[in-house]
Order: sequence, then C-alpha cells, then structure tokens
Amino acid sequence: MKNIQTITEFHRLLSLPEPQHPLVSVTQSELCKFEAGGPWAQFIHQFYCIALKRDVKGKIKYGQQTYDYDKGILSFTAPRQVQSLDVQTLECGTGLLLMFHPDLLLRHPLVTTISQYGFFSYAVHEALHLSPTEEEDISALFNKIAQECQHIDRHTQDIILSQIDLLLNYSNRFYERQFITRKNHTSDLLIKFQAIVDGYFNSDQAEEKGLLTVQQVAAAMHLSPNYLSDMLRFHTGQNAQQHIQLRLIEKAKEILVISSLTVGEIAYQLGFEHPQSFSKFFKAKTHLSPLEFRASFN
Repeated sequence: MKNIQTITEFHRLLSLPEPQHPLVSVTQSELCKFEAGGPWAQFIHQFYCIALKRDVKGKIKYGQQTYDYDKGILSFTAPRQVQSLDVQTLECGTGLLLMFHPDLLLRHPLVTTISQYGFFSYAVHEALHLSPTEEEDISALFNKIAQECQHIDRHTQDIILSQIDLLLNYSNRFYERQFITRKNHTSDLLIKFQAIVDGYFNSDQAEEKGLLTVQQVAAAMHLSPNYLSDMLRFHTGQNAQQHIQLRLIEKAKEILVISSLTVGEIAYQLGFEHPQSFSKFFKAKTHLSPLEFRASFN
C-alpha cells in the first residue's frame, strides 16, 4: 500500500506543478492525472482532502464504501484512510480539490475541533449534496484559499485557516439541512438500527461475541460509526452508544424480572466478561443493584 506523506508528493503523482504552499493546496480536479500503474489501487495519504466535484465517473472507494458522485457533491477524506481508485474507468470531471496537512492546524483551535466534524468519515451515500447557491458559497471559499497561496506572508496561514474553519462550519450547516430534508431515509435507518440491536440481545450473539459495539452496528448498516451517532443524536438527542446502553439496560431488567438466572448468568448472556462489571454498569444507570431491582418486583 502506498503511503503518500506530503502534498508535494501527491502533486507529483498527479503530474501537477509543485504546490505554492507546502501545507495547503487548491487545484482543479480536471488537471489531475491518475496514471495506470501508479499507487491508486490502494493508498493512504497523511493530509485532509475536501473535493467539490462534478460529473465524476468511475469507482472510488474510501474505506469499505464506494463514492457515488453526482453534481455538486462535496466529499471529505481524512488522513490515514485507505482509498482505492479504478483508473481504467475514472473520469475526474470538473471541480476543485483542497488539500491541507494537519501541521497547518497547529496553534489554531482547528487542531482539536476538526475531529468533531464526522463527515470526514461518512458513508458514501451520505456525502454532501449542495444546492446551486451553496455550491457558489463553497467555491468562493476554495478560490479565496487558492488566492492566499499565491502570496505567502506572515498573514497567509491565519487567513487560510479562517477560510477552512468557515468552510467546515458551512458544511456542518448543510449537513444538518440534509438530515432534516431526508426524514424518510432517517426513519428507515432508525428502524434498522433498532432491529439490529434487538436482534443481537434477543439471540445468543452477545454471549458468544461480547458486548455490542457501535462499530458492529454501523458495519451492519454500511455506515460509519460517526455518521450513525450523528444521525441518532440529531433526531433523538442520544448517540449510538447511549441507545445501545439503553437497550442493554432494558434487556437486563426484562431478564431480571421474568427469569431466575443469577446475576452472573445474566451478565454473561448480555456480553459482559465479569459479573462485577455488569453490576457496576447496571447500578450506574438505574441507581439500584441488579438484585435490588429484582427484589423491587417481588
């Protein structure tokens, strides 16, 4: 697997001129040349990419998902994520590609806040679709960053970072709009999420595989854990982990009331390695020990 360390190296692989700033670059996507025999079958890079692309064709994988580009799609890729391209079928279309290295963010609040933007790891079909007006706003920010890269002085980095910060905030707004306008899709996802969680606790999977994780549910739904949690939090006020824990407590209460299983047997059935861990978890959520809860129903 090819590990592309710098933006300069990435430019060279795409047959682009060297970037004017070593830590940030904006280029037209139609100028990128993905040569056959290059590293594109499987690669990672050590920087962030935000791409505004139109009329892209071909198979582009990010993690385990396949991007399905359409007009006005804004896509996000984070450092150290596995990607693959089929250069035989790839057509780059038109658009803009922003790349910036994590070192650019040092001594700026973005160095910590950028991890809060879950769309860098979203499943492909949740990439950001833009209205014409939104696309104009985003394009203007890309162009402003490109202009700043042309004359580097002591103000350049601060101005570029302020534009990236604004770009991410706009994207966050547009994603929330996308959540709101796709209620039917979200409702289906919520139903599927609940079915997967219930199926896990109503079978012997927990005893065999251990405690259910957000990663397991997200994989079953072909979503990223970040997107799944963001979607649930936006519509219910609780993230995926909180929903799983709530169902776990409900199932524990059900077993305590309708069965005579010991606390240890219930703990193992629900996926806990140690009964003490289950008892501690149960009391933290209900303010009662499992036996105290059972006794309250006798």
